[in-house]
Amino acid sequence: MRAIRERCVWSQRITHDDLVPYLVEESAELIDAVETGTRADLREELGDLLWQVLFHAAVAADDADDPFDIDDVAAVLVEKMVRRHPHVFGDAVATTPEDVLVHWNAAKAAEKSDRRSVLDGVSAHMPSLALAQKLLGRAAALPARVAITSPADGAAGDLQAGSEDELGERLLALVGSARANGWDAERALRSAIRRLESDIRTAEQTG
Repeated sequence: MRAIRERCVWSQRITHDDLVPYLVEESAELIDAVETGTRADLREELGDLLWQVLFHAAVAADDADDPFDIDDVAAVLVEKMVRRHPHVFGDAVATTPEDVLVHWNAAKAAEKSDRRSVLDGVSAHMPSLALAQKLLGRAAALPARVAITSPADGAAGDLQAGSEDELGERLLALVGSARANGWDAERALRSAIRRLESDIRTAEQTG
């Protein structure tokens, strides 16, 4: 990476922003390899995604104001993983996956103690469907006194699915319905997400 950064005129001019489209693309290709690819595909796509991490770290190392390199990235990661696994590196006990999650969430909450909303830290760049699921999960974690009604409670009706495969078919059918009516399914979901975000913030403020 260092040699390419120093000797490749294309790589020399690349910034973090320039790399974002490649990061998105390589992440998508890795997902494809996990879900439908071969072991060779998985190995290759993991390498391509790792390259993006190395590239970003190399760009960061050249920053005049606040440089850091891949070793700094790894050190921060190690520190975080040790902190979030007290049952592995400390005296805490976790005998079930649920126990592990308790420790993980407690450590994460302590790290993010300056956050004032359950929406803080949720990236708006997530795909809309994944973002909707994330926000509904955050809303479900609100105390009962400020809990909001999930859109699914009143809008799902007979769309309840009995399995993940059936859910996929129902979602695909909804997209087909949107197309037949000339609606933009992505825009419709983003609008519903914005309403959900507004409801969550209102619930937090009035709670």
